Amino acid sequence: MSDTDIGFVTFGDSGLHSSELQFGTWRFGRETAEGNLEIGEERAYELLDAYADAGGRYIDTADVYGGGDSERWIGNWLGERDRERYTVASKLYWQIRDGDPNSRGTNRKNIRHRVEASLERLDTDYLDVLYLHRWDEETPTRETMKTLNALVEEGKIHYLGASTYRPNGWRVAKANAIARAEGWEPFTVLQPRYNLVDREIEGEYLEMARNEGLAVCPWSPLGQGFLTGKYDREEGLTGESRASESTSFEESYLTEENFDAHDVLDAVAEEVDASPAQVALAWQLHRDGITAPIVGARTVEQLEENVAAVDIDLTEEQVERLTEAKGGPFAEL
Repeated sequence: MSDTDIGFVTFGDSGLHSSELQFGTWRFGRETAEGNLEIGEERAYELLDAYADAGGRYIDTADVYGGGDSERWIGNWLGERDRERYTVASKLYWQIRDGDPNSRGTNRKNIRHRVEASLERLDTDYLDVLYLHRWDEETPTRETMKTLNALVEEGKIHYLGASTYRPNGWRVAKANAIARAEGWEPFTVLQPRYNLVDREIEGEYLEMARNEGLAVCPWSPLGQGFLTGKYDREEGLTGESRASESTSFEESYLTEENFDAHDVLDAVAEEVDASPAQVALAWQLHRDGITAPIVGARTVEQLEENVAAVDIDLTEEQVERLTEAKGGPFAEL
C-alpha cells in the first residue's frame, strides 16, 4: 500500500469515530448475471488487508451480500486480528426464505433472527452498527424501534442506522422522535446514495440529518463507476461494458448533463494531478454534512487509487466548481 493513511472523523453527534473512508464489501461473493464471481474469498482478504494497512477501520457489509459469504469472510479475517480495533456495520431487510413473509422487513421476529445469524457468520458478540436496509411499510415503527432498542440494551448492537431511506427522511425523524419519547436508542447514521451526479439528498434530507445530529455515510460515491472516467460520451457502453451494465444504468448515468459534469471533474483532476475517481471522492470529503463515503473496489490497485483521495486538497473554488457542475437548486449546501 502507499504511504496514505486514512484518518478518523466524528460519527454524527455520537461518541463514535469512523474512518474517513469506509470500505464497502457488497461485491464479496457476488455473482454477475453471467455467473461470474466478482470478488472471491482470497481477493476479499487481500482487499481487507490493503484497507487495514492504509489505516482503514470501518467495514460495511450486509447479511445478503454474497448470500452471507461477505459476513463469513469478514469474520474469518477479523479472527486473525484485534476485533476491537474495527468498526463493523451490517444490514438487514430483504426476504431470505421463499414463501415466508416473516423473513423480510423489520418485524421483531425477523430482526432478532437476522441479527443472531449475522453475529454467527461474523463470529463476533456484537455489531458496531446495524442498518435497516430499507423502510418496512408493513411493520409499525414503534415495534421496530422497541426491538432494536432491546438489542442495544443486550449489547448485541451499539449504534443504529437507516440505509437508502430517501425520500423517506421524515420517517427517520419520526422514528427518532418515538425512540426519544420512550427513552430508546435512536438512529445515529444514514446511508443514502450520493455523488457528484446523484444529488437527490441535498435539501430537506441533509437538513434533517443536521437537525437530528446524524452521520451521513453515502454509498455509490463514484456513481457505479461513471465518475471513474471509463465511459465515453460518444460511444457510451460498448463491448464488455454494455454486457455488464443495465439499461437503467445507461439511462441514469450516460446523459449529456452528467457528461457535462464529468468534463468539470476531468478539468479539476488535471489541475490537481489526480484521477477523476480521486477527485470525485475528495469532493465528498470536502462537502459539509457528509461524514464518510463508502468505497468499494474489485482490485487492490483500485482500492489504493480510492484511498489516495484523502490526500487531495481541493481549493474552495474547485469545490464550488464541482458542486455547481450539476448542483441544481441546492448547490449552495
